[in-house]
Amino acid sequence: MPAAKPRIAIVIPVFNEEAVLPELFRRLDAVFAARPDEEWITVFANDGCRDRSGALLEARAASLPGTRIIELSRNFGHQSALAAGLAHAADADAAITMDADMQDPPELIPQLVDAWRNGAEIVLALRRSRQEGGLRRLGFEAFHALYGRLTDFHFETNTGTFGLLNRAAVEAFNRLPEKHRFFPGLRAWIGFKHTEILYDRQERAAGEPAQTLRRLVRYALDGLFSFSQLPLRLLTYAGLFIAFMGFAIGLFFIGRRLLGLEIAFTGFTTIATLVLFLGGVQLIGIGVLGEYLGRIYDEVKRRPNYIVKRKTGCE
Repeated sequence: MPAAKPRIAIVIPVFNEEAVLPELFRRLDAVFAARPDEEWITVFANDGCRDRSGALLEARAASLPGTRIIELSRNFGHQSALAAGLAHAADADAAITMDADMQDPPELIPQLVDAWRNGAEIVLALRRSRQEGGLRRLGFEAFHALYGRLTDFHFETNTGTFGLLNRAAVEAFNRLPEKHRFFPGLRAWIGFKHTEILYDRQERAAGEPAQTLRRLVRYALDGLFSFSQLPLRLLTYAGLFIAFMGFAIGLFFIGRRLLGLEIAFTGFTTIATLVLFLGGVQLIGIGVLGEYLGRIYDEVKRRPNYIVKRKTGCE
């Protein structure tokens, strides 16, 4: 009997991507047609789309077998939609995760699959360059430059959603219960043997980015506070430093008094500066503790990461 074709799932979160979906379908179909030795399924997570994206996805599911649509009850965010898609791709031998905007080119999919078939359990698409400009690019570069040094364990920076996980890795990922999810960090945390493929990140095929600057900042904070205790340690170090300086200044004034020297240093600027500095440090400490406490609060509520409204093609 001929060996069964390996089943590859393409998992794509979708939020208001009406402008890019037709081109995405065309380029995916070209990849599938060039790889007849694999069985392809696509899992689209409709993250509460408010444009015609939902209708385009339903039309594709009606015309192309192997298309699955997971429609969420509202917009839960990119990471939750990605988790929903992976949860419905657990029957595949491998799952490729990517965004719908085609900044991660579908033409790289065969290289990911080939690396997996050569023995890799996780294949990372490592960004060699990127096309974004302005403040977004500066933010991305600063985040990737600093993040690897701030986290408590090493993982490859300049990676994002794009990559491949084998079935065991998908099953391990689906067992992770976090509410504040940072996909590259969780993918690295589960372990497994991995390899890397270099590529150049492209511009969006059309439309405007769905991820606003505010969401990107929140995503970066999720990555930091989920995988690092360094902010708490920095608070401890700051407290020790300030306490040491206070002790040293106290010894200085005691010594001057014992020697009979003048110890009264008057000046509003000095007092105001010290009060504002110490107050600022305390408020920063309260804010950092609040970030961790808020995440603990979200975890203990045990609310699901997403709610599925409707499924298509999942029979």
